Amino acid sequence: MKKYSFLIISLIFAISITAQNSNRIFKNIEDKNTHFEVNVSDGKYIISRYSSQAIETTFIPNGENESYNSHAVILKSNINNSIIREDNNSITILTDGINVSISKKPFQISYYYKDKLITSEKAGYVKNDSLETIEFNLTKDEVLYGGGARALGMNRRGHRLQLYNRAHYGYETHSELMNFTMPIVLSSNKYMIHFDNAPIGFLDLDSKGDNTLKYETISGRKTYQVIVGDSWYDITNNYTDLTGKQPMLPRWALGNFSSRFGYHSQEEVEMTIDKFKEEEIPVDAIILDLYWFGKDLKGTMGNLEVFRDSFPDFEGMVKRLNNKGVKTITITEPFVLTTSKKWDEAVEKDVLAKDSIGNPAKYDFYFGNTGLIDIYKPEAEKWFWNIYKGLADKGVAGIWGDLGEPEVHPNWVQHHTGSADEVHNIYGHDWARLIHEGYKRDFPNTRPFILMRAGYSGSQRYGMIPWSGDVNRTWGGLQSQPEIALQMGMQGLAYMHSDLGGFAGDNLDDELYARWLQYGVFNPIFRPHAQEDVPSEPIFRSTKAKALAKQAIELRYKLLPYNYNLVYENNQFGKPLMRPLFFEESDNPELFNYSKTYLWGNDILVSPVLEAGLTEQEVYFPKNNVWFDFYTNEKVEGGQTKTVQLKENSIPTYVRAGSFVPLTKVVQSTDEYDSVNYELHYYHDASITKSDREFYNDRGNNKLNEIYEIINYRAKGKRNVLNFEFEMMSKVDFDYLKSIKLVIHNVAKKPRSITVNNNKESVNWNSENNMLTIPIKWFAINKLKTIKIKLKK
Repeated sequence: MKKYSFLIISLIFAISITAQNSNRIFKNIEDKNTHFEVNVSDGKYIISRYSSQAIETTFIPNGENESYNSHAVILKSNINNSIIREDNNSITILTDGINVSISKKPFQISYYYKDKLITSEKAGYVKNDSLETIEFNLTKDEVLYGGGARALGMNRRGHRLQLYNRAHYGYETHSELMNFTMPIVLSSNKYMIHFDNAPIGFLDLDSKGDNTLKYETISGRKTYQVIVGDSWYDITNNYTDLTGKQPMLPRWALGNFSSRFGYHSQEEVEMTIDKFKEEEIPVDAIILDLYWFGKDLKGTMGNLEVFRDSFPDFEGMVKRLNNKGVKTITITEPFVLTTSKKWDEAVEKDVLAKDSIGNPAKYDFYFGNTGLIDIYKPEAEKWFWNIYKGLADKGVAGIWGDLGEPEVHPNWVQHHTGSADEVHNIYGHDWARLIHEGYKRDFPNTRPFILMRAGYSGSQRYGMIPWSGDVNRTWGGLQSQPEIALQMGMQGLAYMHSDLGGFAGDNLDDELYARWLQYGVFNPIFRPHAQEDVPSEPIFRSTKAKALAKQAIELRYKLLPYNYNLVYENNQFGKPLMRPLFFEESDNPELFNYSKTYLWGNDILVSPVLEAGLTEQEVYFPKNNVWFDFYTNEKVEGGQTKTVQLKENSIPTYVRAGSFVPLTKVVQSTDEYDSVNYELHYYHDASITKSDREFYNDRGNNKLNEIYEIINYRAKGKRNVLNFEFEMMSKVDFDYLKSIKLVIHNVAKKPRSITVNNNKESVNWNSENNMLTIPIKWFAINKLKTIKIKLKK
């Protein structure tokens, strides 16, 4: 009781200079079994607990009814492990995690976690002439992230961010409004606020410098969730528990894509893939832009059927590509032009959004005079899905949804569930839902690939793979990409990536192209794409650029087992694939605005080259670690910024001491991927006395939890003995032989002896690179494998 009294006293002191709306008068609080209801003079608050680290507050003004429809949240709320304490001045809702403290006069709501103030409402909910707002207090030194995909620097405090998904063609180092706006704020104080509302608005991150966070919207729910955690990984895990985990991608999605705007014919598509095969450059998919449904750039959008003049044997082409290990992905848009083949059918089937008098809404944009599919109408959803089902039946393996902001969406357009402004931001989100649910229903054993240019909070649960839009093909365009991807990973959409090489413009710059693809090796998706004036495919570049690109692509394929495990970690725990360094050092303010170097998974440190002509660059190495150069094995102590020399054929890449990194042989397609023959690299250092890693593997496209394996690799170092244990935890009902080449780095002297399962092995030690190689044969049925190495002093 003493602890809670102190908390209440602290609350009263904290709000004395930041008191809420003085006209809001507290009446009473009620326990409604599923939530708490706080009645005030101008409405009521609904406070719900989702977990010990996620709590929701909704304000319902007098005269309004509660809306239970969330576009984002899938968890069911409960108030288990919650009680109320009340005195004359305040109320505290005590939970097993976040505590909610309410001052009665002046009325104010504050949130605490482990006796520490997280955040508090400032003016709380206020209705203005045109916007409804919710205000919070900020401390003066908080760094703020979120708001979706923007190019503003990692710290977005000081900006008033519009929440209106919109494309920005040809952006470079600065873009305030892009395809993915998100009603999410994350603080360097380790909390997140998600404003659970779809209609358009603004996110004001202290633009006036008065320590105020403000959410502004035209209408809708006055609902937000406060999410906390003991680490950044806890926060992303808790948020994705709340809004849904990203389904696992098929393994082929980690391979190289052949893509451009665009391939004009069946002959061109097959010739391009044949060229990849001839050059022995791995490739797993080819993306068909809008020419698959029409000959011309304008006037054909909405045909949504194969243009047989250019693709006379589309089905045969798809089958032949698939036999070569190459998947076909087709673009679709939600626009049906009045000149398209589907216009009359769309009008007859009544699948289009309407104008104010109930006619199909028609307006002009770049591609012609158009209508927009009303995906919120059940008949339209079914109509649209049947088109996708028809493509899947033809062998198409993935869907590309473009222009889904929607690109042009006048506010007078009416949808089945609301106005354009009410559904604009979630249109891409629900478009992905339509496809995801269709696959789940009609192709339950297939993991869908859904590439989308727009979405909103929670879109990750529909398998959405976002990209950063029409970035300029310049160094400035490249420089903004790490920030965008890191920010989006923190907000749940961990597969954010870019058109590698840049999209917009006809800039032929081989150095830029090579550096962008080298960065792409450590991106969630490896997809060169651009306007066709300058080729995006390495097979059509200069001899030198092609050779550098091939090296990058081959490294991407070698990393398949490591990368596939990142897909699993994201699916299970919400971990981003790309991680900012303050995830590692949350107490280091110098890293709060740093994105030039990042972590790829837990154990690989990457510093992309973002400027032309550099021969060296500074890299920060996270503290309390030892790092090894991936290419040279040079050892670097953490906790320092070091100038490193650059190489033309790679970007600075380092591996954490004590880590296991599985590498596979280069294959020309993931169809040839071999999960039983691989190298397992262990980075030994005397500072690491104990190390433990798990790696997941399955067939690559089957449903999760059907047939899989998880291998636990453990290392222990004591005095002059290095012990390894490999333990198989699998759901396989048959035996098979694994052939592993264990490569141990940083072994300075030839070991005295090696035993594998107590059997003595010969010592294969390389004095030039201080690496020890041990071949291991391992039957899956034998769950445990042990290796003991006696080192020389």
